[in-house]
Amino acid sequence: MEPESRDERSQSGKPGQQAPPGELVAPKVDSRKEFPLGHLLITPGALAAIPEPDVRQALLRHAAGDWGTVGQQDWRENDLSIKEGFRILSAYSTAKGQKFWIITEANRSSTTILLPEEY
Repeated sequence: MEPESRDERSQSGKPGQQAPPGELVAPKVDSRKEFPLGHLLITPGALAAIPEPDVRQALLRHAAGDWGTVGQQDWRENDLSIKEGFRILSAYSTAKGQKFWIITEANRSSTTILLPEEY
């Protein structure tokens, strides 16, 4: 599964247009926070519990350097991890409150979506 790209209308140079309901728009990416995701993986529990749109939106946020609901210390650690090549962990919740994590490995070979209890 690959995250959806930016809304094509926003790429066409028409400023201020919003994506229609149900479509995703990638958040602005801080170029200082770009890193490869590697292979995208999802655990069986996460696949069963997290709606696909929530997975896609969280992946877009993770790739953009928005670490979700992690604390300030973990946020700073993730920012450092981009520079130093350490593991990156983001935390998100679905609209129904299901918590899930996204972890990109230190060597950037893979990114896994999982439930905290699957860790």
